[in-house]
Amino acid sequence: MSFLWKRSEKGASFLLLALLLLLMSCSAFIAPSLADPRIAQAALICTNHTAPAAARSPFIANFLSAMDAVTPQISARRYARVVVTGGTDPLNASSVYAFGQCLRDLSKSDCDLCFATCKTQILRCLPFQRTTRGGRNFLDGCYLRYDDYQFFGEAQSQYDRVVCSEQEYTGNATSFSANARKLIMNLTDEAPRNDGFLVGSVGGGNSTVYGLGQCWEFVNRTSCQSCLLAARMAIHSCIPKQEGRVLNSGCYLRYATTRFYDNSTNDATEGGGRHIAVILAVLSSVLASVMISSAVIFFLRGKIIKRRKERKQLGALAPAVRKSNLNFKYETLEKATNFFSNENKLGQGGSGSVFKGVLPDGRCVAVKRLYYNTRQWVDHFFNEVNLISGIEHKNLVKLLGCSITGPESLLVYEYVPNKSLNHYLSDDANARLLSWSIRYNIILGTAEGLTYLHQESQLRIIHRDIKLSNILLDEEYAAKIADFGLVRLFPEDKTHISTGVVGTLGYMAPEYVVQGKLTEKVDIFSFGVLLIEIMTGRKTSIQSQDTVSALQLVWSLYTSDRLLEAMDPILQGNFPAEKASRALQIGLLCAQASAELRPIMSLVVKMLKDDSPIPSPTQPPFLSSSIRRGLAAQMKVNSRTGTSTQSSENSTTITIIEPR
Repeated sequence: MSFLWKRSEKGASFLLLALLLLLMSCSAFIAPSLADPRIAQAALICTNHTAPAAARSPFIANFLSAMDAVTPQISARRYARVVVTGGTDPLNASSVYAFGQCLRDLSKSDCDLCFATCKTQILRCLPFQRTTRGGRNFLDGCYLRYDDYQFFGEAQSQYDRVVCSEQEYTGNATSFSANARKLIMNLTDEAPRNDGFLVGSVGGGNSTVYGLGQCWEFVNRTSCQSCLLAARMAIHSCIPKQEGRVLNSGCYLRYATTRFYDNSTNDATEGGGRHIAVILAVLSSVLASVMISSAVIFFLRGKIIKRRKERKQLGALAPAVRKSNLNFKYETLEKATNFFSNENKLGQGGSGSVFKGVLPDGRCVAVKRLYYNTRQWVDHFFNEVNLISGIEHKNLVKLLGCSITGPESLLVYEYVPNKSLNHYLSDDANARLLSWSIRYNIILGTAEGLTYLHQESQLRIIHRDIKLSNILLDEEYAAKIADFGLVRLFPEDKTHISTGVVGTLGYMAPEYVVQGKLTEKVDIFSFGVLLIEIMTGRKTSIQSQDTVSALQLVWSLYTSDRLLEAMDPILQGNFPAEKASRALQIGLLCAQASAELRPIMSLVVKMLKDDSPIPSPTQPPFLSSSIRRGLAAQMKVNSRTGTSTQSSENSTTITIIEPR
């Protein structure tokens, strides 16, 4: 039997698909046969997009996971928003986004019934074909959509549709048309002001027209208004038909000659037929779920097991988070960021994107939206919540809390308004905003923050990714160290620990890159490079076309007693020469090739604050431009083959699973 199963596994997949289609065909006859208008299908729209063939199987698995996740959310809050990412890249071709919602006049039992049917029917848009990448199912009482891009907040799209009945109104068509237009105007004007939902009727001239307008949960009031205005224009093409619907990405509009809304109170009068409908619809949904579970086994068995292990690791953290003041509701953060609108996006890194949000109490926060496709997501999340929530310093970005109960895991930080140093040193106009005194204070603040992490906090912490993009600036341009996803606790009984290498090429100390030896001196080396970048205005990049790195240039000028020539020309000489020269020498001291010769951070702070003599630095490690480009290319190869080196460009941290 097992032999036959292995031989026919491909055929079994097609048999599975056939059974699913048969199941969906059966479910399609349930609602019409019992004449329940809220389960009647208004439209099923399957959308096609071109995608790489390699993304097909992961996309199917993510689709199935998304469909599995929407039901409990619908049951709990009557709408669902699910994201299943296919990688650290938010535009990854295997990511699946799903949304579902019931119309607000439905009771909970009607909502559950409608959504069970809706979920079963959308399986006709199964993504088993390479070009099938999305689907929308509109029933008269609920809506479900999935797609391969982030459509949350989308009010209109090319797939919006108008559905008119075939029957003309048989009475006074002039009166009916006037009533319909008046009703539609009332609904579309008032629904956005009524939290995106309104029902009503207009009568007169021996005709009454009933209508409903609703915006989906993910659109804001402005988008709701624009969506319903577009629906108003579109639905006029149906008049004087007896019934019309507009099915837009962000809203739903319907009029009819019968009172179709608020019928959820009629459960008791509809007798056994309605209960049969509920049983059959829920049963078909359950059977579909069983089929889906089987399909997961065919397409990506290992991925599901892997994800369960990851979530289990995080599960140990969940009870403590829920009981603490660190816990934020997912829905609160979702609305605070306008459903993660691109307009609110502050930046993106290797572990997630960051969005500006405004909490109900008026506080501005930064919400980090994490991607969790690997085990390291769990490590990064645990680090940032469990370790960093307990530390507080004026030069460290404060972690305010997190959310781990929604479809994604989120971190909430204090909002730092003036972006990162990378923003300022990437453009001459921005760099002019950084005077000598501002630059010096940024360097001193960063040094004090690292001193706290290394020597003053209860935990001995190594950041491992000090770079321009991880130094944020507050209202007064004071430095705040951010992004603690790669921090590592340092055991008190160890002089160093060996670890998989993570960080950013150009900032990583030689002993760490070559041998994986991790001490506080790794952060100190990165700080030295950072200091030199701030002073010279030259950014460090492993793929830089410059034949001489900023570090090598400063060393060369130091040995020829022309150190001040390294200063950023944008400063136009507006800096104290002795103090600037001293700062550059401190940078060289921190970036020495020998870890033992690098000063500890508390000594660096002292040297920055007073005028005491400082030691002469020794030569830092250099890489020629050709070697640097070759190393960058090798890092990319390693990222594909899964070796233990983890690295990044200046703007992004690329993480690779270290071998176990």
